[in-house]
Amino acid sequence: MTTNQQDFLIIADDFSGACEVSLPWSDHGFPTRVSLGFDSAPADNTHRATVVDTNTRYSTPANAHRLLKELSQTLPEGTMVFKKIDSLWRGNLNAELRALADAGYRLIIAGALPHLERTVENGRPLIAGQPLSSTGAWQVEAQQAPETIAELLGDLASARTPSPHETGAFRDQLAAAVKSAPAVIVDCATDEDLHEIADAWLTLRTTDPEHFQRSILVGTGALNAALASKLAGHSGHATDTAGQDYAPQSREPHHILGVIGSASGPSGQQLEIARNHGLPCGETTSELPSPAPGEPVILRATRSASDPHQVLAHLRTQAGHFLAEHPDADLFLTGGETARAILDDLGVDSLAPLQQLEPGVVICQTPDGRLVGTKPGSFGSPNILVTALTTLRSLRAPYSQELDSMSTTTLDTRPFIAVTMGDGSGVGPEVTVGALLDANAYKISRPVVIGDCHRLSMGAEALGLQAEIVEITEIAQAQFIPGRINVIDPHLLSEDLEWGKISGEAGNAAYHYIRIACELAMRDEVQGICTAPLNKAALHEAGHIYPGHTELLAHFMGVDEVSMMLSTPKVKVIHVTTHIGLIDAIKKIEPGLVERTVRRGHEALVRAGNPNPKIGVCAINPHAGENGLFGYGEEEEKIIPAIDKLQADGINAIGPLPADTAFFLAGRGDYNLIVAMYHDQGHGPVKVLGIEAGVNITVGLPVIRTSVDHGTAFDIAGKGIVEVGSMIEALQQSVNLASVPVK
Repeated sequence: MTTNQQDFLIIADDFSGACEVSLPWSDHGFPTRVSLGFDSAPADNTHRATVVDTNTRYSTPANAHRLLKELSQTLPEGTMVFKKIDSLWRGNLNAELRALADAGYRLIIAGALPHLERTVENGRPLIAGQPLSSTGAWQVEAQQAPETIAELLGDLASARTPSPHETGAFRDQLAAAVKSAPAVIVDCATDEDLHEIADAWLTLRTTDPEHFQRSILVGTGALNAALASKLAGHSGHATDTAGQDYAPQSREPHHILGVIGSASGPSGQQLEIARNHGLPCGETTSELPSPAPGEPVILRATRSASDPHQVLAHLRTQAGHFLAEHPDADLFLTGGETARAILDDLGVDSLAPLQQLEPGVVICQTPDGRLVGTKPGSFGSPNILVTALTTLRSLRAPYSQELDSMSTTTLDTRPFIAVTMGDGSGVGPEVTVGALLDANAYKISRPVVIGDCHRLSMGAEALGLQAEIVEITEIAQAQFIPGRINVIDPHLLSEDLEWGKISGEAGNAAYHYIRIACELAMRDEVQGICTAPLNKAALHEAGHIYPGHTELLAHFMGVDEVSMMLSTPKVKVIHVTTHIGLIDAIKKIEPGLVERTVRRGHEALVRAGNPNPKIGVCAINPHAGENGLFGYGEEEEKIIPAIDKLQADGINAIGPLPADTAFFLAGRGDYNLIVAMYHDQGHGPVKVLGIEAGVNITVGLPVIRTSVDHGTAFDIAGKGIVEVGSMIEALQQSVNLASVPVK
């Protein structure tokens, strides 16, 4: 193929969506531009990937049809076209797709967004397995959500194909469908489906140009990313020249204006966290403060305003006053319509993508050097607003200066994390050093190790790594510089401690490392705890009789009941009971305990940025009791009352599910969390599905605690061959779930 010689046009209907879909092209080395005017949309000799924002999301259908028809008539022959659509199927899709079809283009529509559980099954749009029309996703839209995509297309004739994983001849079925109708609806649910769809389309454009040269791929940002990846692989040598005609960034501090134009629930939560951080936040009717360069202010719509057009007008007026006073200000804009309006007021007609902070949260640069961050209103983790504003400021300073200054600034959102070294005879020293020397460690957190300096030095030596191990006595003394490891050392280990042996000395030290970390957490000096593995036998030999980390943490923090959650890339599991025998576990399970466990898991996932997690609750007996054939009615007595109460409170808990299928369903993405009734019911599948990157999370404590999901590995301790990926992931999860640092 010679796709590297072709132009790529990506059409989006709003600004935040346009920025989102620009990043995969830029990241794969294609020169990329985001255009805010369709007149300049066709790619030129400089920009092989042009993303055009038609700004038609909230236009009239007639205007959207006219603009798309005019745009389609300007495309040079051979231009490859991708039409980006909203994953909730909002906007003027009927009018826009009709315009493209009227211009002679055949449409291949694959609208899944797997990471948000938005899929297409039997031609129906689903969210977390539920029909789009039965959810509240369209509650602010003027019309009802469609039951089927064919209904949304109206009188535009369509065909449908099964998803690629349902058929062994997907490419042939797609070719036949495209020849039979101007629009083809493709069932899809996973990233693998989307990659196969993109690959089939690219191949058919070459092997069947008569039918596919004038075809358009239609889908979400996830399909766009799959297409960019496939094109990069086909072309083989896209050059890394994205944004080559954009001005160099100034390293001087700039004013920063955040504008919140979305009324969605996530935006409100993100704004509240920003307020708690001390960031100045004004309403459209209030006068904004005038901060020092580098310090952001946030402007949001008046809560009482009901007319969206009036709200936007107020936002534009207030933003205009601020930007007139600070004309070089960088921007972070929430809501595509708001972003586009403010950029139009500034006369911005194009941008270059720079980086993505989270899915859909993108930072770009205008030709004159202004930084512009944007996100859809419903996107982003709870801390994203503060993170984005911090990133905008840090891009104005060299990375080394950023690290030196972050600990003294009110905008440093990196949580303090207490990292306990675990059992000094095991792999704890090695995985601790390996995780803290990872390039991402200090970008996301401010970690302080509770452990032994000498043992950590030995761990670094075993791994062949260079580290500056520095003893401190309090967190205020720590300096968070890459390569430096700050250690609070209670001096409990002898220098000649053997590797790979059960030792009461090491068990006692591990006990006190946890104690010190808990004391720091209870004093609000750290916002999370990340633990390397300890050894239960060594703990008991030292006279500390606890089943494990979870119970030890609960003891030190004065908490009666906590839950263990295991997290892997494929599945998350929370346990109703853990370190007790099976007979005792079944006796202990009761509706109140099941309910409290599910609530703790739900709260943890909401805190991590999933506002409505889908939770599968395992049964106790095989086949969920199979209507009384197995067991003595434990599901009806112990589990179903809890599920009924949870569902009544709006928690999406489903069950009791047969455990032998629940984990399979979770592994393919049907559930965000599985609730296991006892230890081995949860641990066995997790260790098959992802122990290498598994993380153990304790929920229900005043702070989140995460840990590797492997043991002390005495057989390989001190040999420098341990895999540190699980500890790196444990630190990342601790950051994701940590509370906001108090200044």
